[in-house]
Amino acid sequence: MSEPKEVIFEKDEHENPKPEMKRVEGKPTSAFKGASWSALLIGVVAYLIGLYNATMELNEKGYYFALLVFGLYAAISLQKTVRDKEEGIPVTNIYYGVSWVAIIIVLILMAVGLYNAGSITLSEKGFYAMAYVLSIFAAITVQKNIRDSHRAREKE
Repeated sequence: MSEPKEVIFEKDEHENPKPEMKRVEGKPTSAFKGASWSALLIGVVAYLIGLYNATMELNEKGYYFALLVFGLYAAISLQKTVRDKEEGIPVTNIYYGVSWVAIIIVLILMAVGLYNAGSITLSEKGFYAMAYVLSIFAAITVQKNIRDSHRAREKE
């Protein structure tokens, strides 16, 4: 095999050099922040459209809506407490424990609700599960991005 040849690009004298962008350590990129917000909006909107169009009774729709709101809050709260502990910010053990219990309970309630839902098809159950997981994961990511951006602004 032959040796790879080195390619040298000459700079055009009329070309303006691009200014060097300074990147702050730990600051999420705009693309990542946009992708996180998009995932959150897509997950929540898809879940809510699915609930709106579902043939289930209103009380059952309310159950799944409450699980979405509770799940989003529980996931953000857990992410914050885990991150606080990691960074040495005081977190009471009771709140840390409650955050873990809340996320575990909401995931169990969603799993049991979907397992026992007789009025929706298996494909709809999969749709709700995936939209729910996407929403929770995206909420954690958005909260992390907000916190990282705030910390990066403090460093500047």
